[in-house]
Amino acid sequence: MKLRDLSDLAVRNLREAILRNSLTTVGVAVGVASLVAMVSLGVGLQLLASQRLTKSGLFDAVFVTSRRDFRGPGGAAPRRNAGQQSGQAAQSENAKPLDEDARAALAKLPDVNEVYPQVRFLTEVHFGGNTYTTNVLGLPQSSRGSGAFDGMTGAYFSSPMVNEAILQVEFAKDLSPNPKELVGKDMVLRYGERKAASAEEIANEKDIDKQMDEMLTGGVTIVPREKKLRIAGIIESDPSAGVGGFGGGRVFLPLGTAEQLHPAQPSDVQELVRGSGKQSYTALTVKVKSPKDVLKVEAAIKKMGFTAFSLLDAAQGLRLVFRVFDIFLALFGSLALAVASLGIINTLVMAILERRREIGVFKALGATDSDVKRLFFAEAGAMGLFGGVLGVALGWFIGQALNWGTTIYLRRQELPGVNISSVPWWLALLAILFSVLVSLAAGLYPAARAAQLNPVEALRYE
Repeated sequence: MKLRDLSDLAVRNLREAILRNSLTTVGVAVGVASLVAMVSLGVGLQLLASQRLTKSGLFDAVFVTSRRDFRGPGGAAPRRNAGQQSGQAAQSENAKPLDEDARAALAKLPDVNEVYPQVRFLTEVHFGGNTYTTNVLGLPQSSRGSGAFDGMTGAYFSSPMVNEAILQVEFAKDLSPNPKELVGKDMVLRYGERKAASAEEIANEKDIDKQMDEMLTGGVTIVPREKKLRIAGIIESDPSAGVGGFGGGRVFLPLGTAEQLHPAQPSDVQELVRGSGKQSYTALTVKVKSPKDVLKVEAAIKKMGFTAFSLLDAAQGLRLVFRVFDIFLALFGSLALAVASLGIINTLVMAILERRREIGVFKALGATDSDVKRLFFAEAGAMGLFGGVLGVALGWFIGQALNWGTTIYLRRQELPGVNISSVPWWLALLAILFSVLVSLAAGLYPAARAAQLNPVEALRYE
């Protein structure tokens, strides 16, 4: 029997008992809809978490530090046993400094978008006749897309080199009981500027003896400075976790402006003790083009002699959790489809009882057992196909209803709306395919039973 004839005959048989077959198809659709709705919820939550974490800048970044140990006055290293002390000391002495040359070398690595230092320093803020001690952090221009500034009061920095500041809301409340009123006002930043000190400048200092003069030759001096800044905005979240891997920033400046200030850094003390007098960075953040390139870039940085780490391992663990979550949702969603398959078996068994004479005539005209099986398989597959398509559509509407209800609730809580359900094309395709396979499996017994009918006894039926 040709495939076209088989399909036409299957469709005609389904139309003859349209109510019963339609109800069976709706049962399959409800099962598929529950499967799609549950799995789409897991997919949507995973997508939401991935987007939020990616926008935070944590999973497309590698944090780089130097392997050089901090050595105290007199070159004393932290106490270790003899073997460890000699090995660590040799490694520390040979380790590369994290200076401007290292920054340029890191920027030349493949798949690297940008490299920026962690400019963080302690400062005093003068505002309204009062003085406040706080931490300042420089933000790169790329942090604007991190999502941390969505819904902020005011605006982001107008340029990478502008004299503007963004305040964390808790610090803004220290300055004014109404933080929104601070936007557009000026404040004064008082900080310590790192300045290279020549041997001649140090020799002219009257209060420095000869021994101190020799130690500080080629070193640095710390000069008090003041900088007037305009408050551009107020932010509730802390974007510094995604910038340098450490939170706690309360005043944020454009990175270019922060670097121009040349603020004294903890690494300056280390370089002063070592006597190099050359500026180095406490840490550098390497932004990678894609999270999939992080491990490759991290390995290349380690080969250069630096310490590098990323949060990709945590992301992989998070993916594992979501995979298990998706599996459980799929299993529970499949229960409804399994129940619907019982309806297919019942419908086809009833069709055998009602069509015994028809099957007898069919076989008497030369149809083989395989032809009869294919006919019932075609009917079961048609119900699975129609039910799968209808179920995917119904599952998509359920997901949209979940997104709509969640968004309304969050906006009533003054929070931005999110999509917690997503139906990608592969989920729709797999759901339809799974529906057809389950329907074909449900048609195994009815098809085998129909094929076993004796045509003579079938023609005597009724």
